[in-house]
Amino acid sequence: MSQISKTKTSFYRRLLVAYLIESGINSVPALMAETGMPRRTAQDTIKALEELDIRVEYIGATKSGQYQLLSWGAINREWIVKNLPQIRSTLGYSG
Repeated sequence: MSQISKTKTSFYRRLLVAYLIESGINSVPALMAETGMPRRTAQDTIKALEELDIRVEYIGATKSGQYQLLSWGAINREWIVKNLPQIRSTLGYSG
């Protein structure tokens, strides 16, 4: 099997995090528990969503505050839902 590019894994990680936020797994600790990703990766991924015009808003005042997805921008949410198993597999995240 060929190695998966960093560009693809970064893109998939952002799509998955946005999907999870919208699905109610919307805090850094919850994302860490769901995916096994380190705290810094989860935080950096949330911040990087704006580069894809995916808009999220922080809605909590504590360290484990929550995020809310405001807009998918040009991303097709239905494609993500349809390809969720492939996205999780590519990233090595079960669920």
